[in-house]
This record gives sequence, C-alpha cells and structure tokens, in this order.
Amino acid sequence: MRFAFIIFLLLPIAGQVYVMLRTWQLLPAIPVLRMVVVGLMALAFIIFFVAMSGIINHWSMTMATAAYETGTSWLIILLYLFLVFLCFDVLRLCHILPATGLQANGRLAAGLAIVLTALFSYASYHYNDKKRVEMTVKTSKPIGKDLKLVLVSDLHLGYHNRRADLHRWLRMLKAEQPDAILIGGDIIDGSYRPVAEEHMAKEFRSLGIPVIACLGNHDYYTGLSADLQFCREAGIKVLRDTSMTFDGITIVGRDDRTNSQRKPLSDILQGTDKNSFMLELDHQPYHLEEAVKNGIDFEFAGHTHYGQVWPINWITNAVYEDAFGPLRKGHTNYYVSSGLGIWGAKFRIGTQSEYLVLNIKRQ
Repeated sequence: MRFAFIIFLLLPIAGQVYVMLRTWQLLPAIPVLRMVVVGLMALAFIIFFVAMSGIINHWSMTMATAAYETGTSWLIILLYLFLVFLCFDVLRLCHILPATGLQANGRLAAGLAIVLTALFSYASYHYNDKKRVEMTVKTSKPIGKDLKLVLVSDLHLGYHNRRADLHRWLRMLKAEQPDAILIGGDIIDGSYRPVAEEHMAKEFRSLGIPVIACLGNHDYYTGLSADLQFCREAGIKVLRDTSMTFDGITIVGRDDRTNSQRKPLSDILQGTDKNSFMLELDHQPYHLEEAVKNGIDFEFAGHTHYGQVWPINWITNAVYEDAFGPLRKGHTNYYVSSGLGIWGAKFRIGTQSEYLVLNIKRQ
C-alpha cells in the first residue's frame, strides 16, 4: 500500500517537472517570461497539495475556494500539457517535427495557449450544461402506480460546488415533478465546513419532494457523523445496508465499500418481499452479478464520473464492467451515472454531467 502511494505521488511530480522543462524550452528566450510562467505552474501544483491537505478549512471561504479550484484545475491542465508535449516529443523522435521547432518558439507557444484556453472554456461550459437522460423500465411485478424517479450521483458539494450550484440543480430536478429524488452517494465532497457555512441543507428542505440516498466514499472522507448530520438537517433519508418501501416498490441502499464491514446484499434482503419491484442504490459499481443473483430489478451507481475527462474514461472502461450508462444482465437493469456534480476541477471533456429520469411502468 505504501509503495502504491509513493508511485501515485511520484507520477504527477514527474509530469510536473517534465511539463515545466518543456514549457521553459518552448517559450521565447526571455528570462523573465520563462521564470514567471514556470513559477506560476509550480505554484499551482503546490496549491493542489495544500488544498488536499485540509489546511484551507482554516482559511476564509473566498481563499479556500480559490485554492481548491486553482489546484484541482491545474491538475487537469497539467494532464493535457503532458499529453501535448509527449506528442511533440514523439513527432520529434520520428523526425516529423524538427528539434529546433520546439525551442524558443513563441508562435507555437501562443498557439498552444489559445487552443488550451478554448478547450477548457468549452470544458467548463460542458460541465455546467447538465444532460437529461431518460430510461423506462417495465415490470410485471405489482406496483401501486407508474412511478417517475429522478436519480443523481456524485453531487460533491463543497468548495467548488457551492449553494448557488445546488440551488440551480435542485430547481432543475424539481421541474421534472418526480415522485422522489434518489442520490447514489458522494453527497459531500470531503469537507463539511462549506456545506455548513452556506446552510446547503435548506435547499433540500425547501424541495417538498422525498429524497433518499446511499453513501459514497467521499461521504466517509467528510467524516461519517458530519455527513449524516447534514443529511438529517436536509431531510435526506439515508439507507445504509437497509431497505424501505416507497410507493409500492422496495428501495435498497448499500453502505459504501469504504466500510469493510458492510453487509452482503443477500443479508440485507432477508425478510424483504422478493415479489416487489426492487431498486438498489450502490455507489461503486463493482460485482454487478450480485444484483442478478438476488433478484434486483434495477441498480443505480455512480462513482466513476466516467473519468471526468478524456482519456481517463479509457481507464474507467478497463476497470469497470459498466463504467457509464445502461446495462442489462439477466433480468436486472443497471445504470452507472457519470455524475451530476464532480470532484475537483469543473471540467468535462468527452463525458457529461447528467441526471437520470427513471420511469417504472406496469406491463
């Protein structure tokens, strides 16, 4: 575990050094310009680790938010700069680009800056452009009435997703006029301080719609007692390895895998009417076959964010059986959401921010 952590830490540091070196070489040979640009890169990288350390919890909200957004945004920008310079180096080694073309080339540096500014402007807009996904599941099981549920995951409320964001999201979800809103984990990003200071719980209280949730790994990072306190204040019904009946269907909420003592699904379902329509909330989409074996009709998960930005979604595709979107196994339907909110930088490239409208209809 310690070795993996060291590798995880060294990789971004190596990438940072590589990008700063290539940036220094590419910029015009003006010492002040080079030192300012590379110095700002180093500062943004340091700010990321400062933000992740929790020190910002003692700063003003304005400074803490600026530090969080600067540090996490730089991490994504760093990834793209690394990929660009790596491509340049491959082309140079293949003698497609002359080596001198990457030395003190002001035009290329300016062009790269313009392209990246346009890309991340789009990425920011695309993050805020929430997509509506609709899915209909028909069942022969007895349900009181046709249901319309809105399902979301990964709100990550905190320094970057503030109360104004939450207000806009909940108004959008309320406009769907659902019977209930279901949250598939990661309600809070990792710090209780911003959701408490901005009184975000009031936004849920004013909805007038039942809200049911399971927990995610970031809810544990926040601190379980603080996270559950927020949910109580917000009127969110949290299911931790328990189930409940709602309008004729059974909703099962799994505790997150962060809890190594969480119950097997079969134990949770003991005493449950298996003839009812069963909907499972499980934050992390592992072991999907468990739902099939236990007669779950619909499972909703999140966690993957579908990588947030390309090409990280290639990694999530390799890790998860279903990293994003709908899937059917046996008689069980699944949907893995890329998330309504996001961790860190508010960028979406090759993925989308979304919410699911699920219609459960009688056959």
